[in-house]
Amino acid sequence: MDLMLNTAADIVKLLCDRLRKERLARQMTQADVAARSGVGVNTVSNLEAGKNVGFENLVKVAMVLGYGEALEGLFKPRIDSLDDILRYEKSAARQRVKRKNTDA
Repeated sequence: MDLMLNTAADIVKLLCDRLRKERLARQMTQADVAARSGVGVNTVSNLEAGKNVGFENLVKVAMVLGYGEALEGLFKPRIDSLDDILRYEKSAARQRVKRKNTDA
């Protein structure tokens, strides 16, 4: 499934379904995942239901289910050339993006 073709709500539902399937494939209960990740059972339940759960809790549960490497690559910079490396290093030193002047 191409995630670029869905709404944010569709992607959340898809990822929550995948999370639940992965937990079941590992033969873990919600309580098992909660205990190993240090979050509450309700948090795991809410996460699988697509309800609002903090990002840190999502990361903890994903790590318990073996997705640490995938999380690490989630926001890695895309570097295809030397120019990309230089541009990335230059932007990393910047703290703010300048506001574009829309008055012409």
